[in-house]
Parts: sequence; C-alpha cells; structure tokens
Amino acid sequence: MPRIPTAAAGPPASLADVTASDGALRRFLHGLPGVDPVGLEARAAALGTRSIKTTAKAYALDLAVSMIDLTTLEGADTPGKVRSLCAKARTPDPTDRTTPQVAAVCVYPDLAATAAGALAGSGVRVASVATAFPSGRAALEVKLADTRAALAAGADEIDMVIDRGAFLAGRYLEVYEQIRAVREAAGTARLKVIFETGELSTYDNIRRASWLGMLAGADFIKTSTGKVGVNATPANTLVLLEAVRDYRAATGVQVGVKPAGGIRTAKDAVKFLVLVNETAGDDWLDNRWFRFGASSLLNDLLMQRQKLRTGRYSGPDYVTVD
Repeated sequence: MPRIPTAAAGPPASLADVTASDGALRRFLHGLPGVDPVGLEARAAALGTRSIKTTAKAYALDLAVSMIDLTTLEGADTPGKVRSLCAKARTPDPTDRTTPQVAAVCVYPDLAATAAGALAGSGVRVASVATAFPSGRAALEVKLADTRAALAAGADEIDMVIDRGAFLAGRYLEVYEQIRAVREAAGTARLKVIFETGELSTYDNIRRASWLGMLAGADFIKTSTGKVGVNATPANTLVLLEAVRDYRAATGVQVGVKPAGGIRTAKDAVKFLVLVNETAGDDWLDNRWFRFGASSLLNDLLMQRQKLRTGRYSGPDYVTVD
C-alpha cells in the first residue's frame, strides 16, 4: 500500500509568523473564536438524532469497520494477544468475507514488531503509541527514543500524547516544539497527536490544542488516550472537526480526526459519522482522514452487520472476544 503523504513539519507559510515566538503563538491561540459550550453541545446532540435508513446504515457500518484502529494498550498485553488481535483485524468476520478490514492495529512500542509480522502483506497498518503514553511527561530525548523504537519495530503510524501540564501552564511553544521534534523523528510515518481532551477543562482549550497540533505538523488530531474518565464525546469531537475544517479553509492542508475511548456501539459510531459529514464534509469520510480508537466497538459493528445480512441478531457469542 502506498504511503500517504505526511503533513509538513511546521505551519504553512501563511501562518509561519504565529510560531515565531511564545508571545506570538499565545496571541494567535487566544485570538481564536471562543466556543459556545451550550451551542456546541446542542448541535452535537441534535446531529446525534439523525435517522439512518437501511441502505445507508449498511454503508455506514462498513465504513466504521474500515476506520477502526483496533487497540490493545494494557500492561498485561502479550505477543499472543496481539497476534490474535491482528488476525481479527485482517479477517474481522470469518463467516462473511465481504467485511472490510480495519485500518490499523494500535499497540505499545515493544509489541509493534509482533503486530508488523502478523499484519505483513495485509494492508492493515501498525500504529504505536509513544512519547511516554499516556501521561506525556518525560524528557524530549525519551519521547524521541520511544518514537524511534516504535518505528524501528515496524510501526507505520505514531500516536503521540502531549504534555497536558505544559499546555495548561500556558507553555504553548514548548508543546509545539515537542510535537515538531516528534514529527521530524517520525519521518514518513503518519503522526496522530493526542490531546487528552478530558483533562483540558474547556472547549476553548481543546480548540487551541487542535490548532497547536496542526501548526506543528500533525497528520491526525486525536481526542484521548482512553485512560481517563472522560474520553471521546460527540461535543469534544465536534470541536476537533470544526478545527480541521477551518484549518483546511485557511491553509489548504487536510488533517484527520480520531476520537478514542468510550465508543462501544454501532449506534454511537454512526452518530460520529454524521458529525463528520455535517461538520467537516464527506472528504473526511475515509480512513485516511477519520479513525475510531476502539477495541469492543468492532464486535458490535459485526453483530449489526450480521443482523442486516441474516435478519437475526446473533449476539456476542458469535464474535470473537478481544
């Protein structure tokens, strides 16, 4: 599979001045339009009520399957568990070979080589978390070593996490420079920048983090690690979608979005796809530009596909347990 071009390691020329100094970056980020929390949440809720007809639902289910970064990020992960997950990624439903493959399998760096071996020749990508995931609190040299180790082991994509402490303290240029350094270390691998939106306190901060990540060269901006109490929600994902839409309008550069954590049902996944279509547009309805970070979501999507195909709801015993 040909590599997808990565974002530039830095802002487009039209926005180069905003990262020239800490003060310039602060003025730019704090000059972004404020988010109306009530309006944002009302819009996210309203879009979640859209009904999807049978033909469109079948398309949406397949699209959602193809957008999954099938993920295991537990301290107890083993090579056997990762190989099992990779087999499911390659053939999600052995009883129906029309089922799409997932987009990627996401693992810790020490298991990236296992995933790369199990996925060789399949077209399913290997994503690896890095940069002191999930806290993001480590020296830059450690974060870069973490990234390089994942790439050396066979990762095609890097999911890095920002230092929320630095961001919340207003050290925006420090966060920007760390993302840029990881972007450069990642080379041709796609870079997903995780904000941990549940810890950023306000929608305004989520919007600022989104622009900061894109200015620094993120290929994707990602809501969360899945390791905190509040992960992906329709409202915080809507902020990211508005940001990538506005960034492309301003620069011509398209950036992807990845909500992660807490998306467990096909019904929820379809709601997120409606958000994408109605906010960013159908250019983002492709796994090059939208992903779900999930583990259990795939099982519910497979059960819903079986229901559409056979007219019967098979139940969880008919899909593999991750």
